Amino acid sequence: MVDLSGTWLGTYWQGESPTRFEAIFIQSGNSLTGRIQDDSSLGEAQLSGEVIGRRLSFIKRYLINRKTSVSYVGTVSEDEDFIQGQWTIKGYDIGPWEARRSGESLTLNLEIQSSKVASPLGGVAQGIVRA
Repeated sequence: MVDLSGTWLGTYWQGESPTRFEAIFIQSGNSLTGRIQDDSSLGEAQLSGEVIGRRLSFIKRYLINRKTSVSYVGTVSEDEDFIQGQWTIKGYDIGPWEARRSGESLTLNLEIQSSKVASPLGGVAQGIVRA
């Protein structure tokens, strides 16, 4: 059985406009829950759905506007690191989406950046800064 639990980074398209997102999937058996953070003014959403074989489906409901729900369907790749599918809003609007499994978390700001730190001996040392 496919296990989608974890962090996924993806993009959905509305027309020609892409929107990036981060999804945290929590899978228990065939049940799928979690949250999605869109890189748009819509912000955070909760999701619930199911996984059957390599197919998944879920409903996304934004926290700021719970009236509108977005339906997603997709297929998981053989290596279980890529999902591709379609989304729809009550049959009104439809577009493609995709996501890749990630060990990073944009929400928790765990991005590691390289920075230069001045050495007291007059040289420049390379350091790692955790944002």
